[in-house]
Amino acid sequence: MLIALLLMLPIAAGGLSLSYLIERDEPLMWRIAAGTVIGSAIFGTLVFLFGCAFGLAVASPLAFAVALSPLTLFRSKARRKHVAIDWQRATNKLQGGSWSKIVRFSFYAFFFLLFCLFFSQAMYRTPAGIYTGASQNLGDLAFHLGALFGFTDGGNFPPQNPSFAGAKFSYPFIADVVTAAFTKLRVDVESAVFVQDVAWAFSLFIILERLVLSLTGDRFAGKLAPWLLFFSGGLGFVWFLSDYWHQGKSIWDFLNSIQKDYTISDDFRWGNSLTTLFITQRSLLLGMPLTLIVLQKLWQWFQVGNGETPTGEKEASPKIGNSTFSQLYFSPFLVGLIAGLLPLVHLHSLAVLFVVTIFLLGLNPENWRVWIAFGVGVCLITMPELIWSATGTASNASQFVAWHFGWDKGESNIFWFWFKNTGLVLPLVVFGVYLYLARHTGELHEGLGRRKLWLFYLPFLVLFIACNAAKFAPWEWDNIKILIYWYIASIPFVAMALSWLGKKGKYLIAITAVIFASLVFSGSLDVWRTASGQIKYQVFNADSVRIADSIKAKTPQTALFLNAATFNTAVALSGRQSLMRYPGHLSSYGIDYREREADVKRMYAGGPTADALLSQYNVDYVLISQEETSSMTVNKDYFNKYPVVAESGAAKVYKIK
Repeated sequence: MLIALLLMLPIAAGGLSLSYLIERDEPLMWRIAAGTVIGSAIFGTLVFLFGCAFGLAVASPLAFAVALSPLTLFRSKARRKHVAIDWQRATNKLQGGSWSKIVRFSFYAFFFLLFCLFFSQAMYRTPAGIYTGASQNLGDLAFHLGALFGFTDGGNFPPQNPSFAGAKFSYPFIADVVTAAFTKLRVDVESAVFVQDVAWAFSLFIILERLVLSLTGDRFAGKLAPWLLFFSGGLGFVWFLSDYWHQGKSIWDFLNSIQKDYTISDDFRWGNSLTTLFITQRSLLLGMPLTLIVLQKLWQWFQVGNGETPTGEKEASPKIGNSTFSQLYFSPFLVGLIAGLLPLVHLHSLAVLFVVTIFLLGLNPENWRVWIAFGVGVCLITMPELIWSATGTASNASQFVAWHFGWDKGESNIFWFWFKNTGLVLPLVVFGVYLYLARHTGELHEGLGRRKLWLFYLPFLVLFIACNAAKFAPWEWDNIKILIYWYIASIPFVAMALSWLGKKGKYLIAITAVIFASLVFSGSLDVWRTASGQIKYQVFNADSVRIADSIKAKTPQTALFLNAATFNTAVALSGRQSLMRYPGHLSSYGIDYREREADVKRMYAGGPTADALLSQYNVDYVLISQEETSSMTVNKDYFNKYPVVAESGAAKVYKIK
């Protein structure tokens, strides 16, 4: 754990130094948060590049050294003075004692402790195997472990799909590469995952708070925003109260033995962000704070008019080559480079930024030089990454776009579906927009000008409508990866509405408290269920762990395995490549696995057909364990002609070649 922290700190420091090139007036806490995710994304991308050339053992320390190079920016006396001022401002906030400072400290301490408790359940080991304490993390944890062990123990550079041999690994994998690099630098996997998840989640918390403050100018709205995101949920608390009423336990006993989630189930599809997105989709956990940093800059550029800087000052000289011109447009270019990292961090986040940027450019073309500088920066990094990802992939692009009404509503009425899943969010958004327009009525005739938050919201509203009209992934639920950004953009209006209501007298304060409770009650139940350790799902049993260790010791890194098409095959822990793993993951990536799945069953059935197929697919080893025998017909007599090279309990590994 300590080593993981010691590695994360300098990576964050390198990113922090870059924050001074893109933002002038943000507080030190924001710079630390931004530096953590920017530094992690840069470090992971460097590991990927160097790993393809030299392998992970060399790439990890080399990338670490290069990721620290931005610290040379602090050689500038003016920049060191800027850091000293930020440090002084931060320490001043901690000096003296007052209720406001205690409340402020408690606010940040609560979320930090929450993230520590929550993400400690992402993965843990016992003598019985590897477990997760998150209800939605069973398959996702196995997938991420298979990916990162492929990097650490399988030499998977350039990355090939560990779950579907012969195809490029087109899933955004940088978060797992960062974890893999940490393990090569003497950190155990559990500590690396925990430290990174907590660091990225707390960074998202800080960045979101500042973004909402920037959008609304309301500090209380900024404080409400993290609650609305991390405890998001719908009307599931009504079902919870009904369940409590119909049983005989005390409320405390019932809260400590919750049997199901109340934000995602057959009745609910939105899901709490922590339990269904951030603990399961580590790519989003890293990609979202990066995206919010960029969105804050897009908001600043969107507000200014022709020839103005984001602070409203007129540009001294727009000529190319002028030093003032360079200063004005270097920052957008650098932000573009940061956004350009997203294809291998979280591709859906990049898609959202693309739509938002196009809209804002169309609404405010006067500031075209800034948009071009940003776009050039994005393209310099994005285009090579997209070209690399698109070549050699087994994903079928035609599977990703199709008409599909109502997202994941099933047979439900769409209006009831969204009300049940998000509660009062949509009415509060409408009310918040009304309040905003009423407050800024005098600006409606000033052109775009400043504080046009309702126009900034338009592209997100379009994305919401689009995600209810079509699906942008083979599995329609994956539209959540775009819809979550509509929700993020809605939070400022919801928070403004709550803030306004809370300032209108003691009776409205009580009503506001009830409304706020309804927005976070269901999510709080699911987060509590995870953070309190009530869920104990075994992902890999002890035999799987032991046989994976034997596989690593007794087979070459490049070995190709035949195993059951399950998410928790022991091969995933070995870092070796599988001919095929879990169909649910493959279908969500648009991979047509049906023919190969049938061939896997034929090979396990034995006989002359198996001989031909084993040779055709160039299989090196075959695993026979409980997963294989319980999911298909396995002809053990057929495989007895091959030598057993590893064995643990009921699991055996046969050498085919």
